[in-house]
Parts: sequence; C-alpha cells; structure tokens
Amino acid sequence: MAVPKKRTSKSKRKSRQAVWKRQAYFEAQKALSLGRSILSGRAAGFYYPANEETDEDDEG
Repeated sequence: MAVPKKRTSKSKRKSRQAVWKRQAYFEAQKALSLGRSILSGRAAGFYYPANEETDEDDEG
C-alpha cells in the first residue's frame, strides 16, 4: 500500500479544504437557482412531457 513520505502541513490541508468547500458552495447556488427558475416557470431550456394518464392498466 502506498504511504506518503511526508506529512501534509495544516495550511495546505486547510487550503485544499477551502477550495473544496468553495466549489461545493457554488454548485449548491447553481442548483438552487435552477430549482427556483423551474418552479417559477421562467426556465426556457426544459421540456416537460404532458402527464397523460391512461386507463389501459385498469382494463385487464
């Protein structure tokens, strides 16, 4: 099993964690924005199929 030769410093660890958290924050903002636009009906780039309820399953 591969083992790192030296220990990673606290500053490097915190820096990497900050980058990871910042990326997660921006992705969450995009998801919320997309959700809001879909719920408000302003989203223009989506196709919503009509909900066609068929009674074919109930006949059998």
